[in-house]
Amino acid sequence: MAAAPPPPLSDTSDPVAEADAILQEAERAGVLLRATGGVAVALLSPSARRPPLRRGYQDIDFFGLSRDAEDLGAFFGGLGYAPEEEFNVLHGQRRLFFRAPHGRWEADVFLDRIEMCHQLDMRDRLAGHARTLSPADLLLSKLQVMDTNEKDLQDALALLADHDFGENEGAISLERIDELCLNDWGWWRTATLVGGRVREAAERLSRGADAEVADTLAVAGRRLDTLLAHLDEAPKSRRWKMRARIGERKRWYETPEDIEHEEQGA
Repeated sequence: MAAAPPPPLSDTSDPVAEADAILQEAERAGVLLRATGGVAVALLSPSARRPPLRRGYQDIDFFGLSRDAEDLGAFFGGLGYAPEEEFNVLHGQRRLFFRAPHGRWEADVFLDRIEMCHQLDMRDRLAGHARTLSPADLLLSKLQVMDTNEKDLQDALALLADHDFGENEGAISLERIDELCLNDWGWWRTATLVGGRVREAAERLSRGADAEVADTLAVAGRRLDTLLAHLDEAPKSRRWKMRARIGERKRWYETPEDIEHEEQGA
């Protein structure tokens, strides 16, 4: 007789609660796993759980290390999550997919780095933060998306509303943002361009909002202005300056098609 599947970890209508439960199980099991994406923002930022920055979630994104891929597969399997076998065989050194037992969402596990319009290498940054990626890395993951949607804008505003700049736990590290954006013109250009869209979203959502919402968005807007001014004025590396000479005459970011082509050629 086949073993019965494990019971749901949480209220199966709430992916944020499910992510929290999975992270608790991972900690008990000694599995290095961190939440990323919109669900991580909701776990970290109270403003993401209130209108107008509250939104829905269709899947749960996590981050782990490629060296732990086999352990991660066993861990999710033990929770009743079914692997997307073909995808995991083809892409298992970069990313893993698992279907929830009830089929309402998937767990998407990035390994080592997030590869979207730019690369966000996380191999040395998981151990220092509990449950989620750091606020700076979550913000960078949103500011690197050239094809920005409303959910990306909401998540970025929630992070900025609830986390000031600093190097302590729970703050947005300017040192981390500088590491990427002041050494790589492409990262800088995308982050500042998308940052402008986030600023416009803050102004748009503030129109007609009640005082509490307006204050929250005003805080996010001021912090964003601080960040954009810093990225404009801070000294840049020689590499940054050399790439800046070419500017937008050459595309500075990757597309999903580029990444797919690279994976097929790997």
